[in-house]
Order: sequence, then C-alpha cells, then structure tokens
Amino acid sequence: MTNGSALLRIGTRGSPLALAQAMETKRRLAGIHPDLADEAAIEIVVIKTTGDRIQDRALMEIGGKGLFTKEIEEALYDGSIDIAVHSMKDMPTVLPDGLGVRAILEREDARDAWFSREGLELQDLPSGAIVGSASLRRQAQIKHLRPDIEVVTFRGNVGTRLDKLARGEVDATVLAMAGLKRLGKADLATSALSIETMLPAVAQGAIGLEVRLDDKATLERIAPLNHHESAVCVETERALLAELDGSCRTPIAAYAEIEADGKICLTSLVALPDGKALHSDYREGFEPGALGKAAGKALKNKAGPEFFRALGGGS
Repeated sequence: MTNGSALLRIGTRGSPLALAQAMETKRRLAGIHPDLADEAAIEIVVIKTTGDRIQDRALMEIGGKGLFTKEIEEALYDGSIDIAVHSMKDMPTVLPDGLGVRAILEREDARDAWFSREGLELQDLPSGAIVGSASLRRQAQIKHLRPDIEVVTFRGNVGTRLDKLARGEVDATVLAMAGLKRLGKADLATSALSIETMLPAVAQGAIGLEVRLDDKATLERIAPLNHHESAVCVETERALLAELDGSCRTPIAAYAEIEADGKICLTSLVALPDGKALHSDYREGFEPGALGKAAGKALKNKAGPEFFRALGGGS
C-alpha cells in the first residue's frame, strides 16, 4: 500500500542494507530538491524479490542476478514506484526495454571484508578450515589462494551470516566492505582484504538508480545525484562483464580506478569455480566501454575456449 501524498516513490528490497541504501538516496534527493524536503514527500516502498525469498540455495541454481531485480523492475513498469535503488553488483548486464540506470551514487569502499572467528587472516587459517561464501567469485579466489581449505555456500543478509559465523558453522566468511560501512558495522571485520588479494565483484560498492526512460521528471530529479567518476568506473567494469557474458555461474572480478588525468586503470580476472585456473588482465585507457570490452576479449583469449566450455558457456 503506497502513500498517495508522496511526490516520489522509491522501490527497494527489504534487507537492512537495501533499506539503508534507499534511505541514503532519499536523503540526497531531499537535500537538493526543496519540494522533497518534507518527510512524507518521498515514500520508500519495500518489494520482496525472488532472491530474498529463496535463501537455501546458491543463486546460480535458481536463476542468477535478475532474481534481485525482477519484481522491483515490474513495479517500475506498472508505475507503482518511480525509482528503483539497486546494488549495481546485483544488476544483469542487459536491462529491460524502457528502463535504465541513469544515476550512480558516489561509490563506497569496493573491497571485501574478512571475518574470522579466531581473528586469523586468510593466509593463517589452518589446513581444512571452512570458509563460508555465497559468491562464486570469492570462492574461486579463496580456493586459488588456499586450495587446502574448504569453501561452502553461505547465503543470507549481513546479520544472518555473522550470526552463523558466531555459532561456529564456519571458521571465516567474507562480506562487502561497502555494505558494512553503510550499516555502521565495518569495525566488526577482522580486516579489509586488499584489492590485490581479493579482486571485487563488478560494480561492488556502487548504488544505481533505475528509472523509466520516458519519465522525464524523475530523470531530471536524479541527474544531480550522478557521481561522474563512479559512473565511469561502473560502466568500464560492466562493459567487461557484458563482453564475457558474465553471470552468477562465472567467477568474474574487476576493479576500475581513474587517475588525475582521466585515465582509467582496469584490473580484471576470470576463474574456474574450483580456483584451479585463474586468468587476469590489466590495461589502461580513456573510453570506458572500449576499455572494458578490450579487457573482456583479452581474458577470453588468455583463457581459451576450453576454459569457458568448462564453465558451461560457449564464449
């Protein structure tokens, strides 16, 4: 049930992190548009997605990234919301016709956070230790670095996973630093994993605002919220993902940074889920789409067709 007096309706998933991201968006909009400053002017509409309802299986078994966006995008289509707030790392590379992400908020810390019950770093875990992660990207990199430890699928929101860790279901786990910072829980982490140790997910730490492309009024509302540097980095990383036809079945990682002269530096990798094969690439350029595409092509060439056949794809 929506509030009929609201001037703008923001759609979001209902997890504490998703709500924090929606509230951040609301605050920023209220701060730049005087008519939205009243508390009731912007309504946050919670939408339960398939990905939220099914918590006992890995994402790749139930359909992949779109499971966190489908129902929210349907609400955009039918006009029950005006803006969808997404974690960009959850967004498929191809968006539905008529919808587009037209603002990227300033990116938060893109690194992964390491949690260990005994306070041990990844390299110090004893052989046979169990690490829990729902991400194939994290699983593959952990297995590549430490083939002697066990990695198990571990889903749930931040609080659920930390509770499971405290109960001893696993010895360690990995969460996104950005989400922890937005929830005020970053100090709970054992450490932040360096970009060199654990390359982040494509667009990790970035919030995207998706709207109907024919909704000119809302497009104008969100335009000032777009953070150019963050948007360029996200575009570069997502171009790589699109070239690799990436999905939840493919361990892909990428991180772009912009130097003072505007040059984009892109580090990327693709791996087998068991971590036994991992191929990386580094390149620089000035055009985000072209740079990401070139990196994707380079990884395809390095890995070769047999690698992608092993992943179950035809790339």
